[in-house]
Amino acid sequence: MNRPPTAAEPHPDVLARVSAHTSPPDGVHATPFAGPLWQQWGDRMREPALRARFVRAGTEELRRRSGIPEAGDRSVWAAADPSTITTLRDAAEDDLRRPWPDATATLFARFVRDGDRSQYERAVAARQQRLTRAVVLAASTREPEWIDEAADGAVLLCEQSTWCLPAHDDAHARRGFAVPDTAAPYLDLAAGEVVAQLAVADRVLGADWARSWPGLRERIRREAETRVFTPFETRDDLWWLGYWREVNNWNPWILGNVLLAAVLLLDDPERVARMSARALDSLDRYVATLPPDGAIDEGVAYWWNGAGRMLELLALIAQLTDGDLEAGGMPLIGEVLRFPMRMQLGDDWYVNVADGWARSRREEPWQLPFRWALRTGDHRVADWARGGRRPGSPVAPVTGGLPRLVRAVADREWRDAVAAGAPLPRCVWLPSVQVLVRRERAGDSSGLALAAKGGTNDENHNHKDLGSFIVASGGRPLLVDIGKPTYTRETFSADRYRIRAMQSGWHNAPSPHGLEQGEGPGFRARVAGAAPAGEPGGETAGSAPPIDLELDLSTAYPLGADESWRRRFRFVSSRRIEVTDTWRLTSAADGSATALHLIAAGDVRLVDGRVVVRADGQGIAVRVEGEGAAPALEVWPLDDPELRAVWGPSLTRITYDLPWAAGTVTTVVEEIG
Repeated sequence: MNRPPTAAEPHPDVLARVSAHTSPPDGVHATPFAGPLWQQWGDRMREPALRARFVRAGTEELRRRSGIPEAGDRSVWAAADPSTITTLRDAAEDDLRRPWPDATATLFARFVRDGDRSQYERAVAARQQRLTRAVVLAASTREPEWIDEAADGAVLLCEQSTWCLPAHDDAHARRGFAVPDTAAPYLDLAAGEVVAQLAVADRVLGADWARSWPGLRERIRREAETRVFTPFETRDDLWWLGYWREVNNWNPWILGNVLLAAVLLLDDPERVARMSARALDSLDRYVATLPPDGAIDEGVAYWWNGAGRMLELLALIAQLTDGDLEAGGMPLIGEVLRFPMRMQLGDDWYVNVADGWARSRREEPWQLPFRWALRTGDHRVADWARGGRRPGSPVAPVTGGLPRLVRAVADREWRDAVAAGAPLPRCVWLPSVQVLVRRERAGDSSGLALAAKGGTNDENHNHKDLGSFIVASGGRPLLVDIGKPTYTRETFSADRYRIRAMQSGWHNAPSPHGLEQGEGPGFRARVAGAAPAGEPGGETAGSAPPIDLELDLSTAYPLGADESWRRRFRFVSSRRIEVTDTWRLTSAADGSATALHLIAAGDVRLVDGRVVVRADGQGIAVRVEGEGAAPALEVWPLDDPELRAVWGPSLTRITYDLPWAAGTVTTVVEEIG
């Protein structure tokens, strides 16, 4: 049998999906796109119609429609949530006792030198968060100290050599630079965040700065023009625009920030209309990638800065056009809005895939889905979002950026919202990504919950997780998907799958012949037989336990033509889940061992031939029913800060060797007291 090697060279398309810098073909230029938004709105989203509308409205009216209030609007700022202002003041007063964070050239160059990207990113983020606190405090208190503090932060960002992150900057690849190329700024996620922050700060504090800091507003506009507006309007080769490459979450994230900044900084409605038409045409390419069931293949963690950014931009467009371009009635938008609610396991825990994390950081912009749920009348999403409104906590985190914080401060309904019970749908099947989530009763996290995943190894931020599954007890995952470690230079390179957390051998997946899953669109799972029923069209009658999902994983691995692997998931009851593997392999000439792997989080012990996993008062017992299938435990001490923040000091891999060319075994997971 001729089997491809385990560590094959990555398919070139795989790297294109995860790398910010693949070279564009010659002659790239913008071409009109007729996607879902155009089908909804037609030529009303093109430049001529927007120009007529925006010129008629005028600059000041467009800025009012943006929803970003000036500091002089005391109906907003004098009514700001007291807990939010107190929290911001406590942190900001600490800021005043120390210098502004220094984003040095040495930190920037580390990405080129040793692959570290986090040190520079933390320094820049600390600058932006300090500025965000100062702007909101200046607007709410009207104290000169905070107006000056905000001006210092704005000037510091204007003097920063680049607004782009070192992992995204193309200066090294294009010119061999270890420092930014200030003559050719690159427009990435971070540059979009900075320009939107400065634009919102200018909108909120502009009148104050015009009196006490003459020249500052002009400086902001000059930097925004050079670093963002001109590249956005003139560079068709920017991959995230979608003119030559498939787009991902970069698209709505950058577009929304750039357009908000244009509305707030440019005194030219015709140019704002031209940029809006360009943004909508590009966004349409992102919307076209979304499946009808609303699933996001990057998972919940990336929903907030992907689909969530799309929703923000669509809301801005509706506001700027005075409701003419409204997307809330599109069925696809409603399904996308429901996706994270459907993935909740309990409290802060979510079904995670790809580069997502399993536990909410409690720093999500919950006001965003809350406001969209109210505009679409989706009470379940509203209840889910209200679960993020924690008593005594700020209305939004500083880490989410100034625009999101200002929107939350200005939303009185969100300020006064109280927590509600999580909807926790009973059964969710998303065919586009082949994800199943199942529990005994809707709205109840007690007992076991199962999440199982098929899909392909050509997904955004892909991990080799075909056929993997998660088991939670009482809403707490105990058999887990590891998720994303700290990003480094290797994360989006040919070495991506050398990272342990991204390998199929470190997911709850089989390993025929000891093989890793393959990379690229050809390696996929296939649903065998009937798919489960339940959501997104609503709960289906007769879907009581057991629920079955069978996946053919034969094409997930580089197996021979006469080899096969099937995995069947059964949600038997709230206290029992079964995963049955059936395989047929050719005897391996090299003696490589076939195995099942499980990743457990918590206290893991062998008790009477079973593996007992306990954490946070929840517990499960795991056993594999098959002759001679005995567990071996391997502890992974975690030194990565992101993984430790989710899982604690360690994870445990449970391995069952399967020394047979063909067979059937069943992994039984039972809840224990």
